[in-house]
Amino acid sequence: MIRPDFVKARISGDHHHFKDHQNEIRIFRRRIAFCGLMVLILLSVIIARFYDLQVKNFQSYSTQSDRNRIQVRPVAPNRGLFFDARGKIIADNRAVSTLTLTVERVKDLEYTIARLGELVEITERDKKNFYRALKWRRRPYEAVALKYNLTEEELARIAVNEFSFDGVEVAGQLVRYYPYGDLFTHVAGYVGRINEAEQAGFSKEQLHQYAGTQSIGKTGLEKYYESVLHGEVGQEKIETDARGRVLHVIDTINPAAGKNIELYLDAELQIEARDAMQGRRGAVVAIDIETGGVLTLLSSPSYDPNLFVTGISEKNYRLLNTSRDLPLFNRAVQGQYPPGSTIKPVLGLGALQHDIVTPQTRIVDRGFYQLENDNRLYREWKREGHGDNVDLYQAIVESCDIFFYDIGRRMGVDRMHAFGSFFGLGSQTNIDVPSERMGLWPSRAWKKRARGLSWYPGNSLNMSIGQGDVLVTPLQLAAMTAALARRGEFVEPKIAKKIGDAETEKVVRSVYQGDQANWEYILRSMRDVVHSFRGTATSINKNLNFTMAGKTGTAQVVSIAQDEEYDSEALSERNRDHALFVAFAPYSNPKIAVSVVLENGEKSSLAGEVAKRVIIAYLEAYESAQ
Repeated sequence: MIRPDFVKARISGDHHHFKDHQNEIRIFRRRIAFCGLMVLILLSVIIARFYDLQVKNFQSYSTQSDRNRIQVRPVAPNRGLFFDARGKIIADNRAVSTLTLTVERVKDLEYTIARLGELVEITERDKKNFYRALKWRRRPYEAVALKYNLTEEELARIAVNEFSFDGVEVAGQLVRYYPYGDLFTHVAGYVGRINEAEQAGFSKEQLHQYAGTQSIGKTGLEKYYESVLHGEVGQEKIETDARGRVLHVIDTINPAAGKNIELYLDAELQIEARDAMQGRRGAVVAIDIETGGVLTLLSSPSYDPNLFVTGISEKNYRLLNTSRDLPLFNRAVQGQYPPGSTIKPVLGLGALQHDIVTPQTRIVDRGFYQLENDNRLYREWKREGHGDNVDLYQAIVESCDIFFYDIGRRMGVDRMHAFGSFFGLGSQTNIDVPSERMGLWPSRAWKKRARGLSWYPGNSLNMSIGQGDVLVTPLQLAAMTAALARRGEFVEPKIAKKIGDAETEKVVRSVYQGDQANWEYILRSMRDVVHSFRGTATSINKNLNFTMAGKTGTAQVVSIAQDEEYDSEALSERNRDHALFVAFAPYSNPKIAVSVVLENGEKSSLAGEVAKRVIIAYLEAYESAQ
């Protein structure tokens, strides 16, 4: 039933319950206008941002974008090689595969290394070296080596699983390799990883130069010629994916390889010297008399330099560093020994030149020498002496100490010091190997400065036989002998013969001409040390088809009281006398000069045998090359 009041309301025209279309249109228009305004505002913001990105800051954002996918990385140059005199490689570069990590792209470093350890063997040493290298890393996003020398099997395992690792890459690189092992260690030296101290000392230019290089010359020729061996760094522009893997190389500036160095060293001669030493401690140095080129430079014992190239283990280094035989020590240029009688030809020549003695001078040798008002007896190595009529010739041939004691007293320290200096005693030879020591050729000024004491006549006597404070290196002895063979011309010894295409320069330091008759006298005496039946080295002249000049020497390691005799059996092996020998050959046309030091070898004839083998090997090779 329809309610009467509702019908009445509808009929009476009450419109409050009907829609107001005009009002709705107004509201809709206002809303449209607001939305349009908002769209315009947002569109303006987008346009403004688009302008900022594409016009105003286009270059900046473009560069940042490129950096996310395009990088410039340094390319290490190939290190220069060492060749011996016959063209054999002494220091080479060997290609190896290296597992590297770029830590900025690795989410969990420890976890990643642990997972990699399931694929390849990663030792604690590898980890330690990795974290050390990471600490010394020179720039962000630089890959750091985790493991060197991957095997084919290890490479295959990594290749299969590499997709699951971010920031992990196998890189091919050249690593230094020494094919002769321990043969040339003390002369060629070795390269090793750049450490924090070395990096801290780099100039800006060096930081750029070594940007792509992990190693640097540490010792020997590797260190001395580092600047020419290293070469010039290159660079390449690469595109990477989101994981940092290289997609392709966009552009490359090739590095300039380091210069190769040709050496005077002869591998065959070095092997002969090593074999002749038979494992004894000591050194052998051989010099080309004409050029001053070093043919052999051997320090025994030695060690394998390849251990140091990618980082030596603590165990191996400790074994080398704590060995009593000191294999890390370069005896040839750093070992300082009393020269003993090997310097007698120099002082004998000086005595002749200064008219201290003449060829006719004779002395009485009863086995001891005594200074006036001095109770001390200066003993002769030959207990009973050399007789009543000893001249300079006999004093050199038979190594008579008493004659040289008298020379030392009469010549005095000042003239001995000045004359010995002409032959390189007491000064560096300036050889192209670092850390050369200068020995000690005493003077009044030195003793006053070093000890605050005056020089005494007894000091001159000890100096005259190469004892007391006198010290020389095996290299100095070889250079001195070469200067004797050249009759007073001292040529600085050199190991590098050619750097790149440039020949190294022969440097004549000093020339002492002197009287030719005196030269003949001294050199003939040295010849008869070997070839006279009374010579101290007569035992080595058997089966020689050439003439050699030489001089033996022994040097005390511990002092013996003047009323005691030297007793080898009563001394420990390391307290016995050193054995020395110097020589040049052939006598009439000298080609090679050699010095040998055998630590605690006692018998100079043993050192003479080593020198003999080296000289024979050289002359045979020289003759076959003619």
